[in-house]
Amino acid sequence: MICNLCPRQCGALRTQTEGQGRCRMPEAPVVARAALHMWEEPPISGTKGSGTVFFSGCSLGCVFCQNEQISHRDFGKPITVERLRAIFFELIAQGAHNINLVNPTHYAHVVRSALEEPLPVPVVWNSGGYDRVETLKALEGRVQIYLPDYKYRTADYAGRYSDAPDYPQAAEAAILEMFRQTGPVCYENGLLKQGIIIRHLLLPGRLAEAKGVMDWVAEHFGPGEVLFSLMSQYIPWGRAAEFPELNRRVRPSEVRAAEAYMADLGLEGFAQGAESAQSEYIPPFDLTGV
Repeated sequence: MICNLCPRQCGALRTQTEGQGRCRMPEAPVVARAALHMWEEPPISGTKGSGTVFFSGCSLGCVFCQNEQISHRDFGKPITVERLRAIFFELIAQGAHNINLVNPTHYAHVVRSALEEPLPVPVVWNSGGYDRVETLKALEGRVQIYLPDYKYRTADYAGRYSDAPDYPQAAEAAILEMFRQTGPVCYENGLLKQGIIIRHLLLPGRLAEAKGVMDWVAEHFGPGEVLFSLMSQYIPWGRAAEFPELNRRVRPSEVRAAEAYMADLGLEGFAQGAESAQSEYIPPFDLTGV
């Protein structure tokens, strides 16, 4: 295939075994882990866990990525679309409340194929927010819950830390398309069945950026239409040591200020405490369930 799935639209050739684009992945899926996960937001993890499938490769280049073993170093196992769908049902049999596709942007074509027949649980599209509207439109009806990041409002930061200066406009357009598809959040027995949770990872020294993201969410959605997840789990990881301003943990005062701003705006959702900045939150990528 000639790939233009993500906003980079690099037109790279992706064969069944090799990929030449920014994601470096072949056309066929490569997966690093498939297991129940308890560390998502409460209405996603529930009591039994979210059935997470971690895809390898990534079209972004985040220097601080905690999943860099699979996103940058491409660890994972090639599988077929048929095996991927079988994994979905294995996770459902284990009690998964939903099927949670982690970093699926460059595998949208695979997801669409694997979900041609609906699953008995909701499907979660858990992405970095760097999604192309046209690609998302092709998934309409197959994804019930969108869980995108909104990392940056500023092109300079997006270029410096993720090599994607067009990230802000791409993420904003993607989130609006996601909302068009799902509408307001909808619960059933305390679990999210449909809707959007927008995530923002608070970076050290970037409180103004977090406030800008929250401003945009408050301006574009009514109270309770979407959920907002303020994440404070940042720890210096990957190439963060090359960027002095990122080579520290987020201060508790920064977390408190961001939480207060979220509350003042009336954003509904979730806020991690500073104690969440632990490496234990990074799952082991060991081909479990693959």
